[in-house]
Amino acid sequence: MSDWADWDHIVKIDPDKTLVDGETFEDVAATGTDAIEVGGTTGMTEEKMKRVVDACGKHDIPVYIEPSNPASVVHSDRHDGYLIPVVMNAGDVAWITGAHKEWIRIDDDIDWSRTFTEAYIVMNPEASVASYTQANCDLDAADVAAYAEAAEHLLGQEIIYVEYSGMLGDTDIVAAAADILDDATLFYGGGIHDYESARTMAQHADTIVVGDLVHDEGVDAVQETVKGAKDATATVR
Repeated sequence: MSDWADWDHIVKIDPDKTLVDGETFEDVAATGTDAIEVGGTTGMTEEKMKRVVDACGKHDIPVYIEPSNPASVVHSDRHDGYLIPVVMNAGDVAWITGAHKEWIRIDDDIDWSRTFTEAYIVMNPEASVASYTQANCDLDAADVAAYAEAAEHLLGQEIIYVEYSGMLGDTDIVAAAADILDDATLFYGGGIHDYESARTMAQHADTIVVGDLVHDEGVDAVQETVKGAKDATATVR
């Protein structure tokens, strides 16, 4: 069974951002989240990534790197592995295969046993990731479901990630992706800021991802989203 099969909640930490004053990575690890993902779209460097991975890796929680470029990849025994984005609706094909090819070309130390991919479907045209990948975000529920089905059955993806970064997504669209999948795990990220938003999205996605909240409001707010995700999962099950 994959590590993420039982995850309800992930905190994504951006190495280019700071935590709330007085809070530590240990505090983040103690929120009750199931895993920590380390990554961001802009400003990524190996030094920044290593600082966060080393700090989070000291605690008893799975830590995965989500690199946005080859320069931000860190080889360390402090983390559990790599989750590599493959952007299904990217306009720039570099974010489907090109950036991955370049990483493989320049890195002789890739541990393939710890390297996995996430099939991203980017939905907020105002988000940095949408601009970065030139994503076509003008998609309806049928489009997103088709991308999700193609990712699972054509490309063999184990993780499908519907990403609304910066805004709360359309539950009908997330539900359409969930309904079409057989075995893949559905991640959802974007706009989750409190108990209710977490509970709402977790009723459709297998795993919710909280990012900006930990940097903007801190661990107490994150804990509320953990509760919302766990309560939704308990209700569904």
